[in-house]
Amino acid sequence: MIKAKAKIKPLDIIIGIALVAAGAYVTHRVIADLNYRWDWAAIPQYLLRYDEEEGGWVPNMLLQGLFMTIRLSVWGTILATLIGIAMGLLRVSRRLFGRLVARTYVEVMRNTPPLVLIFLFYYFLSGQIMTVLGIDTILTGLSEDTKFVLSLLFGSPSRFSAFTSALITLAIFESAYITEIVRAGIQSIERGVWEAGYSLGLSRWQLMRRVILPLATQRIIPPLAGQFISTIKDSAIVSVISIQELTFQGMELTAATYLTFEVWITVTLLYLVLTLSLSVTLGRVEKYLRRSEA
Repeated sequence: MIKAKAKIKPLDIIIGIALVAAGAYVTHRVIADLNYRWDWAAIPQYLLRYDEEEGGWVPNMLLQGLFMTIRLSVWGTILATLIGIAMGLLRVSRRLFGRLVARTYVEVMRNTPPLVLIFLFYYFLSGQIMTVLGIDTILTGLSEDTKFVLSLLFGSPSRFSAFTSALITLAIFESAYITEIVRAGIQSIERGVWEAGYSLGLSRWQLMRRVILPLATQRIIPPLAGQFISTIKDSAIVSVISIQELTFQGMELTAATYLTFEVWITVTLLYLVLTLSLSVTLGRVEKYLRRSEA
């Protein structure tokens, strides 16, 4: 199917001009009413700084926060997807107990504020279980090379317990929504497909693995893309337990420099880079999976 090229219409031009005018007006009122002095020249040094010991440029606060947000988002998305698929399969299970477990999980997670979950896991998991297991002591005794690898994957080893609490909270919260996306995708497959599979002698698991899930994947990619983007945005809430992700670094930098608008506009742009990049990537994946429909 050939798609018509998008054309710019007069209404689009009018809306664009209105948005530019609104932005200019807000900027003018900030300068006039708040007597705010813009200082965009100070922002680049908080993205990159020159380290004499390293002999080169290294990430500063904002980029460090961006990298931590990426770590949380990537690991959170992977873990949430695995949990969501497992729970989604339980939601369509023939066993009543499995359906009840998955339904209870979804309802509890979706109706509990994520902030409450963060504090619950932080004080229970990080403050109790991690201490009993001696995770911090184990990490302290690792070699420098191992610590370097861990810092790349999970951030500073000294904050590993807090990172783990934030990661588990984010994954469990997001997986409740992914569960329903997976369930809806599986249940959207026509009854005739199931009957055809059973008539060929396939077991339910074989049919699910070879036929239903591949077909359902094409249908759940768009809502999953939205949920993955939500994971990036929801990761900001872990700043309340001092995880040094992008929002936390923005708050710290604002308090230290008073560059309120410059810092938060930069933080917003960095979030947009992440979310738009993911949106474009998943759009291409969806197009690739639907290539047979062309």
